[in-house]
Amino acid sequence: MAEVIDGKAVAADVIAKVTSASGVLAASKNVTPGLAVIIVGEDPASQVYVAAKSRTAKECGFNSLQHTLPADVSEAYLMDLIEVLNLDPAIHGILVQLPLPGHIDAGKVIQAIAPEKDVDGFHFVNVGKLGTGEVDTAFVPCTPAGSMLLIERVHGKDLSGLNAVVVGRSNIVGKPMANLLLAANATVTVAHSRTKNLPELCRGADILVAAVGRPEMIRGEWVKRGTTVIDVGINRVAAPEKGNGKNRLIGDVAYAEAADHAGAITPVPGGVGPMTIALLMANTLTSAYLASSLPRPQF
Repeated sequence: MAEVIDGKAVAADVIAKVTSASGVLAASKNVTPGLAVIIVGEDPASQVYVAAKSRTAKECGFNSLQHTLPADVSEAYLMDLIEVLNLDPAIHGILVQLPLPGHIDAGKVIQAIAPEKDVDGFHFVNVGKLGTGEVDTAFVPCTPAGSMLLIERVHGKDLSGLNAVVVGRSNIVGKPMANLLLAANATVTVAHSRTKNLPELCRGADILVAAVGRPEMIRGEWVKRGTTVIDVGINRVAAPEKGNGKNRLIGDVAYAEAADHAGAITPVPGGVGPMTIALLMANTLTSAYLASSLPRPQF
């Protein structure tokens, strides 16, 4: 059986380091990291995510602000709010919870966030830095950044000589994940649901990252012996065995099958998921350090 990569434990380690470094910043510079989260509308899943982010920020010693706007808020109002936060020296990270209502251009909104406060890593400046190998000066999207920390726990920081396959090509996970792996000297292939001979391609991976958004698409027979499998997928499926109308979370990888082949594997839940919020806190702390003319903390 594969080693189970405990994302909860690694995330807790990151949070502990962030909390400690936040205290150092407060003591040395009298600065408290500030995170502003904007949520538009009452989407239940978004409400849960935002509550978790705000709660963790407070645990880290941050000043956590939440701006809850009605679903029919104008795009202009939202843009004005972002500009106010951009100019506020007490705010170091700005996060707009997606999805946004259809009448608001999400791309335009994200690009309005100052790059140095873009702790989600979606601004073109940060995307460009990551894409050109300037990883050390970019804010990296939290899910791929967290996935890389899990990979480093198995392989270390230098992935020279290892073949990595990323199944998924999204701007949020797939593409930045590929760039991070390249920066760590892995040989990287980006695949997706329309890739020819996908099972054969996956079987060539030493590191296999599944971020395609299809429940258990990656089967055990696609995984060669000893591969490190990082399952980014979070899919809700019906679980009638739990009761009428109940569901459960599964990943993009058929876990039980893959665990028989893999050398190490992330579970769902409890793998990549906890890392996303932990890296959001790390990015916010980094922004506060840089604003205080201190070197970037390491996690």
